[in-house]
Amino acid sequence: MERRFKVAIVGCPNVGKSVLFGHLTGRYTAVSNYPGTTVEIARGTGRWDGLTFEVVDTPGLYSLSCVTEEEKAARALLMSEPVDWLVHVVDGKNLDRMLPLTFQLVEAGFPVLVVVNMLDEVQAAGLEVDLGALSECLGLPVVGAVLTRGVGVPEIKAFLGRAARSVGRPGLPRRGPAGPEQPCGRVGGPLRPAYDRRTERAVAVLTTLLGAHAPHGRRLSRRALALLCLQEDPDTLDILRSERLDRWPEMARVVRESNRGPHPVRHRIPLALHHLAREMASACVRRVSDPRPTAGQVLGDLLMRPVVGLPVLAGVVYFGLYRFVGRFGAGTLVDALDRVLFLGLVNPWLDRTVDRLFASEVWRELLAHEYGVLTLGLRYAVAIVLPIVGTFFLMFSLLEDSGYLPRLALLADRVLKPLGLSGRALIPLTLGLGCGTMATLVTRTLETRRERVLATFVLALGVPCSAQLGVMMGVLSGRPGALGVWALCVAGALVAAGSAAAGLLPGRAAPFFTEVPPLRLPHPRNVWRKTAARMAWYFREVLPVFLAASVLIWLGRMAGFLPVVLAGLAAVCVRLGLPKETAVVYLFGFLRRDYGAAGLYDLAPALSTPSLVVASVTLTLFVPCLAQTVLMYRERGPVAATAILAAALGAALGSGYVLGRILPLVWGGAPW
Repeated sequence: MERRFKVAIVGCPNVGKSVLFGHLTGRYTAVSNYPGTTVEIARGTGRWDGLTFEVVDTPGLYSLSCVTEEEKAARALLMSEPVDWLVHVVDGKNLDRMLPLTFQLVEAGFPVLVVVNMLDEVQAAGLEVDLGALSECLGLPVVGAVLTRGVGVPEIKAFLGRAARSVGRPGLPRRGPAGPEQPCGRVGGPLRPAYDRRTERAVAVLTTLLGAHAPHGRRLSRRALALLCLQEDPDTLDILRSERLDRWPEMARVVRESNRGPHPVRHRIPLALHHLAREMASACVRRVSDPRPTAGQVLGDLLMRPVVGLPVLAGVVYFGLYRFVGRFGAGTLVDALDRVLFLGLVNPWLDRTVDRLFASEVWRELLAHEYGVLTLGLRYAVAIVLPIVGTFFLMFSLLEDSGYLPRLALLADRVLKPLGLSGRALIPLTLGLGCGTMATLVTRTLETRRERVLATFVLALGVPCSAQLGVMMGVLSGRPGALGVWALCVAGALVAAGSAAAGLLPGRAAPFFTEVPPLRLPHPRNVWRKTAARMAWYFREVLPVFLAASVLIWLGRMAGFLPVVLAGLAAVCVRLGLPKETAVVYLFGFLRRDYGAAGLYDLAPALSTPSLVVASVTLTLFVPCLAQTVLMYRERGPVAATAILAAALGAALGSGYVLGRILPLVWGGAPW
């Protein structure tokens, strides 16, 4: 059987790792002009030079001493899986911030190829990177690249091909001659940082206590584990506590003593790495011309200032969400596909065809008519959800490829503080407008468990998915007063419930910092690929669920328990001041939020304006869909997930009850 040469791509967020993954494997992953795009391990296979390579794309990693879940996912792979070579992708403009991770990877004992990316932006900034000098200083192979254009990819493939053929033979050593346990210096191999005497003594003691081998299944060198231990990395301490029980008390004593006093070792280690990185960057990067600020740089800076950023945000919301997604996607496109195509042509033909082919009423009800798999499930997925999701993902792709989103995150940081969140939470919250399930997964990028729980709660409570948002805007856009009341009620409930949750959970929002990429004109090919990839992912998930929901409804009708469930929901609807017929909307909404929104779209013409507002508010605040609920239990655990569901249900029913009593008194039957 042919041996596969395994390559893992690592690096800080937003440096081009996923672009390189696409070049090596031909697979597209969600590549965006903002950090935190990749939250899971992506795997692919590439073939060149007559060899087969297994390529792994990892989430953003600033340091082996991890903070976020995405960093932990990347380090977990490095610690548990054998890798032949690491390809460390770095931003050539910011070498001083990239190289500390390079040093850590070398200390951990990995063979590393350094790819200096974004050389076009380096040149635009009036700088030049001496790749030969950098390779000499690091003692590592270095390749220059502009990965968005494919520059440097042939050289990367050629190097990996030579490395794969040289496994087990001299010429391209997997590690430098200086072994992974040796402390510092070049000695003909990769450079390893030197620390002060106090730190080196502590490392030596811990390395001895660790024994001849690293803990079971941990592929980091003993020196790297000792350094992580001295930095009081929680996961490393847990590993050593459980696997070195006999020596743990002595190891814990060394860590405590090393971190006493005003200058603890846990601070000295990263300071030493950054000091060495600055020295090396100064030696290998030189200025060759004065930088000339471009229009993109000037506008990018202005967008982070409220006086410019807030009006631009208002324009994005109005033209992007309201006009494009709400009016065009949920209005024009849905009308054409649903009312003209499906209701006017496709569904009547399906009803007649199914009635002609099947004599049994059971099969007729399963496939067609009111709740049929084809006439309801397929229609909702294709005619109502697809155009709304498509327009939202197109708008989102334009924003993310331009580099606008991280600027919006910095602008929103102060606004999110009352909810216990930082600006970093804006990315999952914005993605929640596309799909709450996807966004719940992306909360892994947040630094603390508290922020992840709070962001999951906000997503579950009041962030409508694109189909739901589009339907709400579509059915309410003809009544501006109703649309305003809906927006104010959802925002008010979100702020009140989010602030209360932030007050109940101990801790505070983590300090926020993010990479701010250059502001660019969106590239049409990138926008198309992002939109198509997300549409394909979403449609693969949505269509089977919609069809399965139709089957569940059919089974419920055949077994007789669907009327019981609907009767219970109808009683709740009556208490909210809604007609009994809206019960099916909430049942659909639990199966999928967009499924419920599509049901409301069908029912909207028969509802009065107050009833439509109450139904829209309660459906938006209602418990998340089944897929998001399952993921929420997996990511947050049963206790937190159950509390979030209970709070969302209480907020939805409470808001609906109050609105159901107030709105008819205020407006009565007057048009809004």
